[in-house]
This record gives sequence, structure tokens and C-alpha cells, in this order.
Amino acid sequence: MWRLPLGLRLKLVLLLWAWVESSPGPVGDIVVDRYSVPKRCRREVKDGDFVRYHYNATFIDGKQFDSSYQRGTPFFEVVGQGRQLAGVDKGIVGMCINERRKITVPPHLAYGGQGAGDTIPPDTTLVFDLHLLDIFNRADKVQTRVIKSSKNCSRSVMRTDFVRFHFNGSLLDGSTFDSSYERSQTQDSVVGEGWLIKGLEEGLLGMCVGEIRNFIIPPFLAFGEKGYGKEIPPHATLVYDILLEDLHNTKDDITVEIQEVPESCTRKSVTGDYIRYHYNGTFLNGITFDTSYQRNSTYNTYIGLGYVISGMDKGLQGVCVGERRRITIPPHLAYGQQGAGKDIPGSAVVVFDIHVIDFHNPKDSVQVDVTFKPEPCNETSEVNDFVQYHYNCSLLDANTWHYVVLGADKVIDGLDEGLRGMCVGERRTIIVPPHLGHGERGGGDVPGSAVLHFEVELVSIQKGVPEGYLFVWLKDSPAELFQALDMNQDKEVPLEEFSVFIKQQVAEGKGRLKPAQDPEVVIGDMFKNQDRNKDGRITAEELKLKVEEDAEKEDQHDEL
Repeated sequence: MWRLPLGLRLKLVLLLWAWVESSPGPVGDIVVDRYSVPKRCRREVKDGDFVRYHYNATFIDGKQFDSSYQRGTPFFEVVGQGRQLAGVDKGIVGMCINERRKITVPPHLAYGGQGAGDTIPPDTTLVFDLHLLDIFNRADKVQTRVIKSSKNCSRSVMRTDFVRFHFNGSLLDGSTFDSSYERSQTQDSVVGEGWLIKGLEEGLLGMCVGEIRNFIIPPFLAFGEKGYGKEIPPHATLVYDILLEDLHNTKDDITVEIQEVPESCTRKSVTGDYIRYHYNGTFLNGITFDTSYQRNSTYNTYIGLGYVISGMDKGLQGVCVGERRRITIPPHLAYGQQGAGKDIPGSAVVVFDIHVIDFHNPKDSVQVDVTFKPEPCNETSEVNDFVQYHYNCSLLDANTWHYVVLGADKVIDGLDEGLRGMCVGERRTIIVPPHLGHGERGGGDVPGSAVLHFEVELVSIQKGVPEGYLFVWLKDSPAELFQALDMNQDKEVPLEEFSVFIKQQVAEGKGRLKPAQDPEVVIGDMFKNQDRNKDGRITAEELKLKVEEDAEKEDQHDEL
């Protein structure tokens, strides 16, 4: 607003006082027309307040002589201290933010009988059309109003904490000057280190993640008389709606909340173990950024070797199979200032709710726990034996019986090993690490890198024969084997005669055929091996024991 120099104004006030004292007629007061009043008025102007407003100034006939709009800069002044025209000073009292009013000011409360230069003639009534933009007082503090409280608040903002928050920022008149939502990026800052305006740092103290607060910050705790850029004018009160998304301190370590531990925990994870676990990954505000459950696939990794973020490496130490725990990881032990892709922003605290499926060490052997052993136990299973057993497997959810020749690569190595040395009727728990099970790729219903838990009971044993053999003697073989085979003494042995002899040895307990195969097929293969000229007859010259054949092969190898 156009103003006279202070000395001239004081002189004018004195002249007006003298004129008023000597004037024989009544003196008119200001006329206030509140033609636009907001429905809600949080605060009204009073003496001592600082105000910022736009105005158009006209004469009674509507002719304009001044306008803050044309200059593009609102008028700023304190109320009630004679720093603006007396009529305006009086007429602005009680005004609300965004209110529009016309103040008709008689000459004695304007420029009086002297006028103002060539612009305002003496004894002129003036009309000021005001739009109030801002009010504050030097005694003001940050006004804080909680819009939404946090449901679970285990920690609130303190000085030196690092915070991430979303905000909408506006002036008192409601015009927006900035919004983190429009950028789809939080405002990230340390509190109490001068990174933010003083009023904002003060208002953030004590906030919880998920809480929403409204701050009204007076200019001297915001950007002051200089303002900020084109969006925040000088002497502007700022209004912030803040949603606290995240907070941590650079001194923070991970926090581990154990939610469920199985009753039986015979082993806890250590560095170097390979672990499989399911997880839900969220931020402190509860928003999920990743989950293994949706992929229906566990996350598999080594512990303590740097294959995962350092906080997770630490949080996975000392877990039990079946345990559930929550691991809260500050950003300096997670994804740091850079974040990870589009899903995890920089400087984000991450929370993992994990369920440990299993873990093992690459050096693990098969673990066998005998849960029942019958007495007496005179015969135990060994390599090449044909065994039948019942089993339950925790992953396959099976309850059935199975049979196999031990050592014949018909079952996974770990189970093959665990079934050895058992008595009929014996029960065992066999824990098989994946490198002795189905490996990294898994098999069928068994996922990759899975530790298998078998509950087995041995049903029967058929003793086997050494690898490469179809028949073994349990007692000394006949001194003249061919004569024993040649039952009709015609110096040749056909298949029928050979078969009768072998079956007789088995029946009398003198010999054993290879188990788990059709005896007729085994005997037929034995005969083919001895019928070297393939004429359907075995002669004395053709007949050789396998031990003799093996000895000849070794001799030939030595000669080579």
C-alpha cells in the first residue's frame, strides 16, 4: 500500500487531531462491508498481529488509485501500531483468513485535509477492498493437531532421528506450494540438525509411524521475511499435513521379535548354514513390498556369508526349524540410501516376518535316530540287501510302504545310508540334507534344497548278493561243480537242468539269488553267462565261477 514518509504522516496526524478538535460538526467512522466471509474462521485479526493481504484502493466513484495485485506483492504490516492508515488499521480488526471486505475510510482516518501528493486530493473518502491472506503474532508457536493416531506406537521421533514423511504444504489461504505425493517420493531428513525449517523439526518430535498431524507454522519458524522461491512469499505462515512413513537412527541395530518357537529345537542356525524360509517383507507403515508366499517358493540362501543384506544375515542367526520371527532392519543394514528398484525407496526401514522351513550345512551327514529296536536283533540290513519299509516323509506327506535294494541307486543316497544296519521291526528317524537328497533342483513334490525328514520302520530283509553277482554260495560250492550240475551225466547242461540245480541250492540254503527280481529271469541270465558259445548247452570247458572270471580279468589288466 502506498504510504507517506513517517515524518509527514506524524505531521498529518497532528493536523487531523487539531482539525477534529476544532471541527464543529460530527466526524464519520469507517464503514465495513464483509461481503465474503469463509464458513470457518480459526482466527481473527487483533491489535499486535502481523497481516499480509492484497488490496485494491479506489475513490468513492470506483476510480482506482492503488493496487497490490498490480505490483504482484501483498501488503505486509503489523496491526494497531500506526504503521498503516488509521481507517484500514481499524477496519481490518476481526478479519478472517480468506475473508474479503470493503473498508470505506473517511478523510480524517485516511489522508485528511492535505491529501497525498497528486494522487489523493484533500478531504477524500477512500475505499479499500481487502483479501486477507495471512495472520501471525510474534508470540505464536507451532500449532499441532493430530488428525490420525498410530495404532501401534513403540517408538516416536527424537532429535537426530532420520525420518521419511509425506506432506501437503499450503499457505494459510489454502493455496498449495508443494506436495510430496505429487512427486511420489517422501521427504527424507534428519530431525534436529537444521535440515528442515525450525517449525517442522519441532512439530515432528514425538510423532509415530502412521500418524498424521497438521502443523501451522508462523513465518519466523518457517522461511521468514525472505520466503522461498516463487511458491512461498515472504512472511508466509505455512500449513503442513504430515504422514510419518518411517523413522530410524543411524545408531540403530536390527531388532528381533521371536513370535513362535517349536517345542523341540535340537539345533540352531549358524554362519555357513543354508536356510530355506518364507517371508513377508513390509515397511514400518505395514505396506508390503514383497512376499515369498505369493510365489509359493521359499527364499533359499547361505547365512552369514553376504548373500543377503547384512541385517538379514544377522537376523537369521540362531533360528530353529519351524520358528517364526520378525526382523526389523534399519536402512544402513538393509538397502541404504539407494533403496532397491521401484519397490524399496532409499533410507527405508524394512520389516521381515519369516517362517523357517529348514536349514542344513553342506558338511552335514545323514542324521539317524533309532526310536525303537526289537530284541533280539541277529540280522541287519546292509548294501545289496532287498528291504521293505514303511515311511512318512514330512514334505511328501506320505504314509506308505516301499521296497528297495540298498546300494543300487534306487533311492536318494541319504535314505539308502539311513536304512543300513536296521533290524526287522526297527523304527528310525532319518534326516537327510539336500546334498544327499534331491539337491538344489528338488524332485517331484520335493522343492529344491529341501531337508527331508523320514520316519521309517523296516518290514523285511532279503539278503542280497555283491554288486555284479546274480548268485552267491552261502556254503562251499561242490568240489566238482560241473558234475553236480550235469545231473544226468551226459556231459552237457541245458537250461532246464541248470535251473533245477540252482533252485535246489537256494531251497537247501546253500546259495542265494539276487533279490527283488524274477528268479527265472536271474537264472536265465546266469545260464547265458555260462553258455559262452550260445548253443543252449553248458559244457565243462565253458563253466567258470564268477570269482574265477574276475581273477582272469584282473590278470589281463595287469598284463596290459
